[in-house]
Amino acid sequence: MGKKVTVQEIMEQFNLEILGEEQGLNREVVTSDLYRPGLELAGFFTYYPVERIQMMGRTELTFISGLPWEQRRDRLELLCHKDTPCFCITRGQEVPKELLSAAEAKGIPVLRTSSATTRFTSKVTNYLEKRLAPTTTMHGVLVDIYGVGVLIAGSSGIGKSETALELVKRGHRLVADDAVEIRQSEEGALAGHAPELIRYLLEIRGLGIINVMTLFGAGAVREYKKVSMVVRLEAWQENRQYDRLGLDEERIRIIDTEIPMLTVPVRPGRNLAVIIEVAAMNFRLKRMGYHAAENFTQRLNQSLSDPDDLD
Repeated sequence: MGKKVTVQEIMEQFNLEILGEEQGLNREVVTSDLYRPGLELAGFFTYYPVERIQMMGRTELTFISGLPWEQRRDRLELLCHKDTPCFCITRGQEVPKELLSAAEAKGIPVLRTSSATTRFTSKVTNYLEKRLAPTTTMHGVLVDIYGVGVLIAGSSGIGKSETALELVKRGHRLVADDAVEIRQSEEGALAGHAPELIRYLLEIRGLGIINVMTLFGAGAVREYKKVSMVVRLEAWQENRQYDRLGLDEERIRIIDTEIPMLTVPVRPGRNLAVIIEVAAMNFRLKRMGYHAAENFTQRLNQSLSDPDDLD
């Protein structure tokens, strides 16, 4: 799962001012959804999402200021739920004393920014979506090949790093070696990157650890890449039937997303870098609407149904 995000992290990330007592900064933010309590200020609390950061802009504060004192106090007290992470006041506006008192009683921090409500909400939502996105770590090598993020997987010692080195020499870009951290940033989209400790490093047995950026230049690496397909390397098995046409598309599930997977047998004499390079190009062709195997099958069936074409 994604890492924990605290109110203090949000405060420091967006340089927010804390109003009243400095308290509750260790409260956790558990969702990227923010909320502007409009109906609640009008007295309707049935569906109040207490777990979200509560945003209060000019509209909300103007409405509050027009309420009778007792109603204002009662509704702001109901707004301050024990599970509410914090309140964010936008446009640098003044905060009602009733809100500060109610928030202080529940230990909820009240923060303020000079930014406009819509713009600030968008920035915080984007930040939280990245920080709270589901993550996993996979053993393999992630390479950017012609704009396609290819995750090369397989058992230890099968030749993943050596293949990646050959791909880098052919002009492609390394993203991560050995440990690939994958984040599902949105539905159906996986973004892979390397842990900071091993970023730009490649381990080659017999040679040791090399720095790809130092050896091949900044154009040979990149920090992040969308994972589009997986190529799994495995030792050649004589008794196994391997796909020779490419009609049967195998898929692998990573977090909640399914992506295509190719199984490539490894044996002496096979140029794995070229095979994976062509696999990436073929993947791009399929996305453009051309499927070579299906095209061949259609032509073959057409030829078999029309004997004259066989002459």
